[in-house]
Amino acid sequence: MHIGDIRLANRLFAAPMAGVTDRPFRQLCKRLGAGYAVSEMVTSRRELWASLKTSRRANHDGEAAPIAVQIAGTDAAMMAEAAAYNIDRGAQIIDINMGCPAKKVCNRWAGSALMQDEPLALAIIDAVVAACAPHNVPVTLKMRTGWCAAERNALRIALAAEAAGVAMVAVHGRTREQGYTGQAEYDTVAAVKAALRIPVVANGDIDSPEKARDVLAATGADAIMIGRAAQGRPWIFREIGHFLATGEHLAAPEVTHVKHWLLEHLHDHYGLYGGDDAGTGVRSARKHIGWAVRALPGGEAFRARMNLLQSCEAQVRAVTEWFDALADTHHLLPAPMPTSVAANDALNDGRCDNARSEKLA
Repeated sequence: MHIGDIRLANRLFAAPMAGVTDRPFRQLCKRLGAGYAVSEMVTSRRELWASLKTSRRANHDGEAAPIAVQIAGTDAAMMAEAAAYNIDRGAQIIDINMGCPAKKVCNRWAGSALMQDEPLALAIIDAVVAACAPHNVPVTLKMRTGWCAAERNALRIALAAEAAGVAMVAVHGRTREQGYTGQAEYDTVAAVKAALRIPVVANGDIDSPEKARDVLAATGADAIMIGRAAQGRPWIFREIGHFLATGEHLAAPEVTHVKHWLLEHLHDHYGLYGGDDAGTGVRSARKHIGWAVRALPGGEAFRARMNLLQSCEAQVRAVTEWFDALADTHHLLPAPMPTSVAANDALNDGRCDNARSEKLA
């Protein structure tokens, strides 16, 4: 599969999630089977580009190609400028955020709120495509099915985006009104795929190899995009890839391998956010550790204890000891215990609606 002239390793994508898909997480997903991973959204407001938050989001040091950056905002000229800014910093693909349902984003008419104002949405698409064209950088669009059930306009926007030069469209099978509640629907994704010549990606509720197979069959999509299901389980990409290729399930990973992946991720995470005691690195690592253990035997109790630790060294030591103890009784990672949707969402402080501290145009 290609995005513009860029060839991808496979059709399994890691979805952009604010507070989650930073460089360390993207790299981990790519190592464990994702063919493509999009950055968390970067603001289009120039005055915030020098902020520590944005500089971290725009950090691609050592990242495997292709480097895809999602930008968010409401002003066409500012979005075009943001595209050029990120291209100068290594972006090889620019993605337009028209899918984030967070109130903090939508209240500024960014994210999925743009779907309510089609002329503005198309003006932004035109401006970003024009800014990227001289650099031969393809533009993609991530959106929802519409603002609400009565206003599902994804097909209309997708057709206009293709005509404007967008190279790929990803559709989350929910309206903005739904947020992450209810069930994703794929009829809209299928309609978009049937109407467009460019690649179309299906997103929403894909959490198992069987679901991936069924969504691809139902939509005819060129690829699937996985978000929340990869939190704490980044090897889901290789599991799905193996199943799609062979029809058979890959064995669960060894506990020692999961420990190695998590520790590797933590060290990369501390490298980006800082390894000083009680600093950003310690605090932001807690959610990743929590996602990794939440559905494992004794995981909730460990997560509660781990959240009290105040240093990177203590976190690493605790994770090592906990997984070593788990390996004493389980060679392969145990099947996850049932987790309610409410409990899962309570832990999910790192998806798109974690944009609480990001200011947008």
